[in-house]
Amino acid sequence: MPTPTIYLICGSTGAGKTTYAIRLSERTGAVRFSIDEWMAALFWMDVPKPLESQWAIERVHRCHRQIWATTLQVANRGTSCVLDFGFGQRSDRSKFAQLASEAGLAVELHFLDVPASERWRRTEARNVGKPETYQLPFDVTREMFDFVESIWESPTDAELAALNGIVVAGTE
Repeated sequence: MPTPTIYLICGSTGAGKTTYAIRLSERTGAVRFSIDEWMAALFWMDVPKPLESQWAIERVHRCHRQIWATTLQVANRGTSCVLDFGFGQRSDRSKFAQLASEAGLAVELHFLDVPASERWRRTEARNVGKPETYQLPFDVTREMFDFVESIWESPTDAELAALNGIVVAGTE
């Protein structure tokens, strides 16, 4: 039996991560875990107004831990998994790649490399159209978008090489 692969889907706001993750899971037969879906099902109905970043970050980390525990169960039964987490910081990508490696699983980092201007255009359209893949209980403002851009860490060539990276340009 081939070693299951953990696909890490990486891209900034509006890159098309969830749409890509859905297609990848359909193509590979992998089980998909989307942080936005988990947050919507478990926590967004209780979001404080105004949104407090620490409140959200704490709950994202709770979801990450539970999703990883479930991912291990699925992978130990021979099925690959797609983690649609965004992976905007190098430390998060490294952490999950290490967890996969320690579990004897293969890793592929799929980086959706879409220019910021296109991602903002998509974000504005998503705010208006609210497609099925949109799980947030609020619109992403330009201020939120710019904040995420300020902390975004694009994968380096070395990181892509180390994590069997695939660069996907212009994904919708």
